[in-house]
Amino acid sequence: MSFDRQTTLRTAVTLTGIGVHSGAPASITLKPSSANSGIVFLRTGIEGMPPQLIHAKHTKVSATELCTVIGDRGPASVSTVEHLMSACMGLGLDNVLVEIDGPEMPIMDGSAREFVAAIEATGVVTLGAARRYLKVLQPVRIEQGRAFAELMPAEQGFRLDVEIDFDSAVIGRQRKIFDLDAKDYAGEISKARTFGFMRDVEQLWKAGFALGASLENTVAVGEDKVINPEGLRYGDEFVRHKVLDAIGDLALAGYPIIGEFRSYCGGHRMNVRILEALFADRANFAIVESQPVFAAPRNAQIAGLASAAYAPDLH
Repeated sequence: MSFDRQTTLRTAVTLTGIGVHSGAPASITLKPSSANSGIVFLRTGIEGMPPQLIHAKHTKVSATELCTVIGDRGPASVSTVEHLMSACMGLGLDNVLVEIDGPEMPIMDGSAREFVAAIEATGVVTLGAARRYLKVLQPVRIEQGRAFAELMPAEQGFRLDVEIDFDSAVIGRQRKIFDLDAKDYAGEISKARTFGFMRDVEQLWKAGFALGASLENTVAVGEDKVINPEGLRYGDEFVRHKVLDAIGDLALAGYPIIGEFRSYCGGHRMNVRILEALFADRANFAIVESQPVFAAPRNAQIAGLASAAYAPDLH
């Protein structure tokens, strides 16, 4: 498979689950799409409205509180898109139509693992069009209190350097540097789950959040330990999930990125704001055709494969 060409799915695949905030059933179907169409959500089930197409772009982001929401602030929106977007960017999947029957993506197990498995199972195929990249040309930085996010130039590839620092003995300060590669993404990043603090549960319920969160889809952090009986999937699962989120949010650039991303105590809002800052000046970036920056997905012949509540990402 040639990875200097755009990709799409070989066949459609459906996943079902619940929304982590609403607790309502949620179903999505990922379908093949044409070159240069990007990731597009087809939002159905809107009372009094026909189905709406929502392009997965940073310009379509309408909220970033606890998750990333695209679409308008009314009923024609889709929330918690970051985990699927992360899986698509992580595997080098360029063009997908995502049919969704409600306002929130299924949370699955709180990571991108099941999205990766579905994409790998249905298969990825190349299209005739050359892949286009967003190449960072000069540094861009935003700050908010002690937190910051920045994008910097690189000759090739996409590196993420993410650091978190929580006032929690369970989490503390963690840093992960990750060079985006499909095989490494699947093994090192995609399985890291969303997390939240037991101390915040009641407040979130009152605000209408985390109604579908449970030990099956969230790492619950107590005062001095992880509550989940199985423990963590990685010793630094918390920062790995923040890398997963950053990949998903930055996929809203609309192109795979050639550059380096760095954040400290960031989150969905900072991830989207750094894209806004990048696109604010045409001198900051170029859209280029280039040699592939993604390694081939796991199983190089992937195209031939057979077909208790807790607050997620509070900070």
